[in-house]
Amino acid sequence: MPLLDHLGISVVDLERGREQFDPVLRALGYERFDADGSTAWSVGDESEFIIFGARGEDAPPHAHGEVGWQHLAFAVDSRDDVDRLHAVAMDAGWTAVRDPKTYPRFSERYYASFVEDDSGIRIEFMHNPPKEAAVG
Repeated sequence: MPLLDHLGISVVDLERGREQFDPVLRALGYERFDADGSTAWSVGDESEFIIFGARGEDAPPHAHGEVGWQHLAFAVDSRDDVDRLHAVAMDAGWTAVRDPKTYPRFSERYYASFVEDDSGIRIEFMHNPPKEAAVG
């Protein structure tokens, strides 16, 4: 059973949100479903990620560090996957907050990148294998 059933977030512009999230979520193995006023991606019948257009035409983007969304981390199988997903996000118009690198303050094995979309939504791609599984 997944820990997360679904996550819904609002973006400034739904069409631009689709353009930015679709390549990233598809690269993570999600399938896309469009609806009136939203787009959802899911993995089979499991976790679902949904974006909605913000209410009102003058909705400001989210500001990192303010109350609300901080970031969502996607755990992936390898450092190569972090690099690949980071590149997919860059090609889809995301902004690199932090390029892929090791974060020794978390562990010597923690390798991650952080990206942000036009609405200020931040996600992380991370690989942190268990100590006994880490290889040089």
